[in-house]
Amino acid sequence: EPSNAPEWYKNIKAVQWKTQPPLATGSQVAFKAKFLGKDLSYIYEITNYSPGERLVMRTAQGPFPMETTYTWSTIDSKNCEMTLRNAGAPSGFSKWLAPFMSMAMRRANRNDLQLIKSIMENQS
Repeated sequence: EPSNAPEWYKNIKAVQWKTQPPLATGSQVAFKAKFLGKDLSYIYEITNYSPGERLVMRTAQGPFPMETTYTWSTIDSKNCEMTLRNAGAPSGFSKWLAPFMSMAMRRANRNDLQLIKSIMENQS
């Protein structure tokens, strides 16, 4: 649920649906974030969505091209595993910062996934 992103992700400050909910392939959602001290605005378009299995979204507009993939797999009747993969191909000046950005994104993702895990476990 993209509207929950500010609660789930430390760097996401605001979310605005560009298309009508609910989430579906083709949906567009705008995010405002703060990352490495910079304010970022970008729009993700959902390119593949299979509820409870897979969500793929790509930047339709933003400072650099990025694709984010979430997958979920059932472990047992009470547990699932979620994976997160970010891929991007920075160009220009951003290309020089790519190794630093990659490390910072991994750290941010690790922290955000711990937060999401905590939220989900406390709802049970």
